[in-house]
Amino acid sequence: MELRGRNKVKAEFSMASMTDIVFLLLIFFMLTSTLVTTSALDLVLPKSKAQTVKRQDVTVSISPNLEFKVQDQVVSEAELERSLLRAVGGIEDAVVVLRSDESVPTGVTVKVMDIAYRNRLKMVLATDPR
Repeated sequence: MELRGRNKVKAEFSMASMTDIVFLLLIFFMLTSTLVTTSALDLVLPKSKAQTVKRQDVTVSISPNLEFKVQDQVVSEAELERSLLRAVGGIEDAVVVLRSDESVPTGVTVKVMDIAYRNRLKMVLATDPR
């Protein structure tokens, strides 16, 4: 008497589910990459070969026409310190990234850096690595 199991395991692999997963991942990354935007200001940053900072808590931008922005909110020079401290409030060891156009006078950039120094904030000047 010959006893054989009726259930045979097939050694085939279906690629249909794998292609579905890859397609869904492709759609996910395409949609999320369009949501990532850089700073809206068109600044020409000074050139440097220094490495960029990975952690950027608060961004202060100075446009060529001396317009100040904390994060993406336009502020006057008189309100700059107050809005910077409000943006940093609650963040421990906050890193402030200063994005200053290369045509901005050095004195204006130093004023912003002095605000960070007086309030004991870590400030990094953003540069263009190219």
